[in-house]
Amino acid sequence: MSTVSLCMIVRNEEKILKRCLDSIHGLVDEILIADTGSADRTKEIAKEYTSKIWDFPWTDDFSAARNFIIAKARSEYFMWMDADDILPAEHTAAFAHMKEDLDPRTDMVLLPYHTAFDDLGRPVFSCCRERLIRNHKGYCFHGRVHEAIPLSGNVIFRNIPIEHRKAGTSDPDRNLRIYQHMLDDGTPFDARDLYYYGRELFDHTDYEESKKILLDFLERKDGWVKNKMDAVRILACCHKNLGREQEVLHVLLKGLAYGVPSGELCCDLGRCFMEQEQYDAAAYWFRRALSSEKDMASGAFIQEECYGFYPAISLCVCYDRLGDRGKARKYNELAGTYQPESPYYLHNKTCLEMPRTAD
Repeated sequence: MSTVSLCMIVRNEEKILKRCLDSIHGLVDEILIADTGSADRTKEIAKEYTSKIWDFPWTDDFSAARNFIIAKARSEYFMWMDADDILPAEHTAAFAHMKEDLDPRTDMVLLPYHTAFDDLGRPVFSCCRERLIRNHKGYCFHGRVHEAIPLSGNVIFRNIPIEHRKAGTSDPDRNLRIYQHMLDDGTPFDARDLYYYGRELFDHTDYEESKKILLDFLERKDGWVKNKMDAVRILACCHKNLGREQEVLHVLLKGLAYGVPSGELCCDLGRCFMEQEQYDAAAYWFRRALSSEKDMASGAFIQEECYGFYPAISLCVCYDRLGDRGKARKYNELAGTYQPESPYYLHNKTCLEMPRTAD
């Protein structure tokens, strides 16, 4: 059986730390915690689970804090979680089984990371992250914010999700401040920094600056192709929010230069054509979205509904506009298999059962 050290960085997490540790503590071989300046009961709660707690001065650098604590791990693998993460109870047995059967030649284990949920608790936004990493092989985190360990060695995927269940509000400006401090300090940005900085600017509605940064990122040779495809989508949203509707389709089509389009890009193209009332073209892209493979193991961001409900319900609308009620019903029923409680599905079902009136 493989051994695993859970390595965490925490600060003022008294409301959620117990929830996290309760979900995982019986499955790992040691828990190590770096506290970056808590002023509440965080460390007191942590002591219920481990004596391995250190203070680490916060320096606006997540990688520095994570690398400090993983350096103290003694197990074969180290694992990271945030205080607002949990291992769902229904996946604890699978996690234990993974530890028992893990090939000792494995260097990294990728697990899904569900970060947003609908009203029924279903994941709507996911990615895959390096979660268990072979210890004592020089692996470390890079990036002051949105830190990650570059994938290398023998990497495997296991479908055992970690859920990011935020409780309360956090500082929405923290990441943007870190990037701006990097700029002020003259710290070089790598391609990944530019990509995430552009996303942060977009989230803060600074669309002009976001557009500029994302264009710089797209020019970088070292940018990851999945991030480039996503950057094109954000860039198109920048133009839309700036009132430059005529640029949106032109920008989205550039995303096709980065390989097989994702379900998300196909949906954006379909929506763009649908807004222009070009329903045949819209239907083409929504069908492509439905046939797209959701590559969880790639590490790309996944919007779950782009691979099922959204293109199906949009195809219902497109075919209704094209006068093909048979196909409209077909795709509405398909949408219902994904979200049977959806008011859009139920409304369409009622409307499509009514006789069509003459124009």
